[in-house]
Amino acid sequence: QLQLVESGGGLVQPGGSLRLSCAASGFTLDYYTIGWFRQAPGKEREGVSCISSSGGSANYADSVEGRFTISRDNAKNMVYLQVNSLKPEDTAVYYCAARGRSGSYCPPSGMDYWGKGTLVTVSS
Repeated sequence: QLQLVESGGGLVQPGGSLRLSCAASGFTLDYYTIGWFRQAPGKEREGVSCISSSGGSANYADSVEGRFTISRDNAKNMVYLQVNSLKPEDTAVYYCAARGRSGSYCPPSGMDYWGKGTLVTVSS
């Protein structure tokens, strides 16, 4: 069974940090572009970051640029999102998704597999 499972979310104070993880099972991530997305209550799902299969290229939403860092360890079949300097507006369910194409382009409608998400709450 092909699965992506996110972990690492939680409650954190403004300015705090978390490391979100995305684990794949049932398939290898080596050939997949991976994206992180988030959905806040009452809002549309938005792209946060995207990384190429090799890890050689990545991009970020303007709202997280300089605060979030995406990385991957293909040997461990894992992708990570380091989230720093968190703000209340970062509160959302964070999802990882895989796309079986090259590049660092992660259109929400073009992703092949999705995890169920991990909740990040930023509050004092």
